[in-house]
Amino acid sequence: MKAVLPALARPLIEPQLPADLAVHWFASRADAAEAIVDADIAWVDVQGAEDSAAIAARGERLKWLFTLRAGIDAYDTALLRSRGTVMTNGTGINAVAVAEYAVLGMLAAAKRYDEVVRLADRHEWTTAAPGTVELAGSRALIVGYGTIGRLIGERLKAFDVAVTGVTRSGRDGTLTPDAWKPRIAEFDWIVLAAPSTGDTAALIGADELAAMKPSAWLINMARGDMVDQEALIAALDARTIAGAFLDTVDPEPLPADHPLWSAPNALHSMHLSGRSQTTMFQRAVALFVENLERFRAGQPLRNTVDLDAGY
Repeated sequence: MKAVLPALARPLIEPQLPADLAVHWFASRADAAEAIVDADIAWVDVQGAEDSAAIAARGERLKWLFTLRAGIDAYDTALLRSRGTVMTNGTGINAVAVAEYAVLGMLAAAKRYDEVVRLADRHEWTTAAPGTVELAGSRALIVGYGTIGRLIGERLKAFDVAVTGVTRSGRDGTLTPDAWKPRIAEFDWIVLAAPSTGDTAALIGADELAAMKPSAWLINMARGDMVDQEALIAALDARTIAGAFLDTVDPEPLPADHPLWSAPNALHSMHLSGRSQTTMFQRAVALFVENLERFRAGQPLRNTVDLDAGY
């Protein structure tokens, strides 16, 4: 049995591997693309999700594909399914860091800490707080109440925020996908934390933005394509919503001349939320090693992706 694994992870993984597993440690994209052709197991994450997906598509014999990414929208899931490849993702690896960043964004928006930083940069002392919103007593709608969404909700409850989640099933008192839009005007914070699928494109468009409170903020921790960015820019320019904290945009990286950079009250964090930690790689290695043991034992794998649903 052959595995293709990242050379960067070799010091952490190799001591834990079974002796009978033949491993190719790739050090470049071209190296991974060549080695995966006859591999049974692969972890071929490189810098870009699209590049990782392109490499994975060459694995005609793959029995198991591992990725440390939570979102798998770049991958050809139909192709993987047709080949009988089992895919597992990194759901949970970055969850704490992303949840903390979501709260950071909401606090920055409530207190307008972006303006505080700019005042300090100009060495200007002020006695008028740029932001006077309190999280306590506000209401948050979290669209996508999975691993990350629940962690965001738990942290917001500590700030006395009333949290309502959205799930496909409506479990545990959450709203179903068809129930939250008519109620969007009830919330002060619209938080996107859902996986990206064909059904989530432009989930927030002109109609949803128009229905939001003028004092409400959009917090996008999911994918940039979940928001109609032209409609968002128009809403920000017209100040029909209070603002947007955007960890993700479309495309990434955002071109330097893109109007979203300078839209009023748009706060950007450049998809840094999941990277704002030091343990991501170690957690990924631990998950891979655990799933390798399960794979060899014929046991169900953790974080198995539903290739039909796309997450």
